[in-house]
Amino acid sequence: MIRILIADDHGIVRQGTRSLIEKEPDLEVVAEAEDGRTALDLTGSLQPDVVVMDIAMPQLNGLDAAAQIVR
Repeated sequence: MIRILIADDHGIVRQGTRSLIEKEPDLEVVAEAEDGRTALDLTGSLQPDVVVMDIAMPQLNGLDAAAQIVR
């Protein structure tokens, strides 16, 4: 099972992405985040296999959050 975190500041985008991902039997959405800071915190605590992230989010943009996650 591949564990996925979705990070986007638009709820409708998160909902649509989750809907598409959950149709696949080997994929599981473990969390959603509405900003980069929350995405960073959830990634640290949940350790998902994949993070699907918007690059333009409040508090911490997706590019900076991704760089911190990689570190």
